[in-house]
Amino acid sequence: MISTLSERPILIVEDNQKTSFLLSTYLAEEGFKTVAAYEGRQALDLARQHNPIFTILDLLIPNVDGWEVCEELRRASDVPILILSARRDTQDRIMGLKLGADDYVIKPFSPREVVARVKAILRRRTPGLPEAKTVLSHHELVLDTCKRTVTVRGARVSLTPSEFKLLQALMAAPGRIFLREELLNHIYPSGGVVVDRVIDVHIGNLRHKVEDEPAKPRYILTSRGLGYQFTDGGGLEQPTAPPLVSTRMSEQLLVNTG
Repeated sequence: MISTLSERPILIVEDNQKTSFLLSTYLAEEGFKTVAAYEGRQALDLARQHNPIFTILDLLIPNVDGWEVCEELRRASDVPILILSARRDTQDRIMGLKLGADDYVIKPFSPREVVARVKAILRRRTPGLPEAKTVLSHHELVLDTCKRTVTVRGARVSLTPSEFKLLQALMAAPGRIFLREELLNHIYPSGGVVVDRVIDVHIGNLRHKVEDEPAKPRYILTSRGLGYQFTDGGGLEQPTAPPLVSTRMSEQLLVNTG
């Protein structure tokens, strides 16, 4: 089972999917579960469904804007709210705080700073809240984000930095289907690698290192035509493995990407 800080998730309300994914990844590293909304109505629906422990809210979102979402959330509960916005005007910040937000962060922002602010607010609002766990585990597979180690049945597995980041992203969100492009952006946020086949190569290498039978994986599953996901415990594998790539082609794809 994946070790997490709380069974209640953090709700991320952000219409830019890359920004949302980035925040989700950094929060997962600290042991938080997340759910994502990309527009206002969806945000209010997910808040009702999941009763989040915290909400990160962009103001400029479609359908119902962030101001109204903030007001509705505060009317319904005392969930902590951190506003993310490119609006720098002091009056906007004052308005956000008046509507019930606990903090206001201006874009562009540091994901690590946002996570630190989330944890600080939760500590103040929830005395005695334990420190976030840094271990992701599923049966014999254990990933320690603090020590940056991966073990299978207690035996350490050697991963490249890119393989570690890929496995961490997948394990932090079991059952979620990640598109190849999302995973590519996560591993290489500064760009430079545009061949999404690189992800297939990394997945193939990961499976050989952590799976008992790489051709019939239990952990890292293929979602045909979409991308990959980490098992949510629903059973053993069915999906097909990534297309076979020759050793020479693998070396070419992974040049300067490890």
